[in-house]
Amino acid sequence: METQKLSKSLIIYYSLIAIPLAIVGLPLYIYLPTFYATDVGIDIAVVGLILFIARLTDVFTDPFFGYLSDKSVEYFNSRKPIMILGSLVLIFSFYSLINPSLDYPEFWLLVFSILIYIGWSMINIPYLTWSSEISQRYEDKTVLNSSREFFTIIGVLIALIVPYIYKVSQNSQETLEILYLSFLVLFIPLFLVSLKAIKIKLNSINDKFSIKSVKTIYQNLNDLKYLQIGYFFNNLANALPATLFLLFIELIIEEKDSSGIILILYFFAGILALPFWNMLSNKIGKKNTWLSSILLACSAFIFVPFLEAGDLTAFIIISLVSGLSLGADMALPTAIQSDMVQESKRFETNISGLLFGIWTMITKLSLALAVAASFIILGIFDFEASNPSVTSLLVLSFLYGLFPVCIKLIAIFFINKYTDKKS
Repeated sequence: METQKLSKSLIIYYSLIAIPLAIVGLPLYIYLPTFYATDVGIDIAVVGLILFIARLTDVFTDPFFGYLSDKSVEYFNSRKPIMILGSLVLIFSFYSLINPSLDYPEFWLLVFSILIYIGWSMINIPYLTWSSEISQRYEDKTVLNSSREFFTIIGVLIALIVPYIYKVSQNSQETLEILYLSFLVLFIPLFLVSLKAIKIKLNSINDKFSIKSVKTIYQNLNDLKYLQIGYFFNNLANALPATLFLLFIELIIEEKDSSGIILILYFFAGILALPFWNMLSNKIGKKNTWLSSILLACSAFIFVPFLEAGDLTAFIIISLVSGLSLGADMALPTAIQSDMVQESKRFETNISGLLFGIWTMITKLSLALAVAASFIILGIFDFEASNPSVTSLLVLSFLYGLFPVCIKLIAIFFINKYTDKKS
């Protein structure tokens, strides 16, 4: 591994894969449920249940694929074989999802939803693990993770804008088809370029994997559990407004048609702020910078419960301010995790992939719980999107704005227990 400063070209080569991976993510959350409910004809409740089962399966398989990533190092001295296999699974399952069998649509949706998540994990977990292996320098891991998330946001913006450019945004099937084509055109060359350019020297003899090593790592690195608990609560707080965004802007702000432009502005703010967070982390450390970004997001969302119908300008300002925190929230936690993974290597064991598998499991678990918790709570208050009561709208505002702030305060408590590894 290099100890000298990373070249700009290597940083870019590492980050390229993030663009097409981001393009895959958006259709799964926004367009796929509508496509199967309206075009394919599956009951919307059944679609929701199938996708929840697939997502739940995905949550608990991530540590396994982290384990396989480490076994790939043991046998091939590289994580690339599992990434190549995952790429084939991802391309095939994405194509199959948007070309369903009309004879067994429910079974088709379940199987290929699970497969697309598997393909994603087989690429993404080794990919994240690279950030702890390309360089040992504290600053480099911040740069690598920031650059990756910068390219991720670019991918999200491409996925948001392309359907509007081709004027297919109102048609779920045509949108999915154009996004699949965009993904394919970008993924194949960028993935191959990154695989060729990223060369990590690993010692497969000293890096023998043992599942018992997990206990040793957690016993000797107390900060790791505080980091992961704090990350879980912060992710849960972020996932709640993401889950309820469309409902909030339609029923509270009553500006449904503005949802697309607000999302674009939100992610664009994240891109603009990334260099600032990067610079700040070099001055005050990753932990303090991350905590600062969380407090900034809280300062914006605390005003959400006061919003009413027609307050579009105020909502845009809140979205822009919280968007400024996006870059730090995406890049810094994983950069800190990379520091911890590097620290774990002092114990002469190779569980880097497994640790990142647990990390992505925490990410997905928080997303799943956000969906479950928000809709269960809304259900308790008899929420109906077609005819919401005053009480249910107050609950929606609380879940979108104030509740995430409370959860972020819990996250701050645990993150603050972590000791930054800056040397």
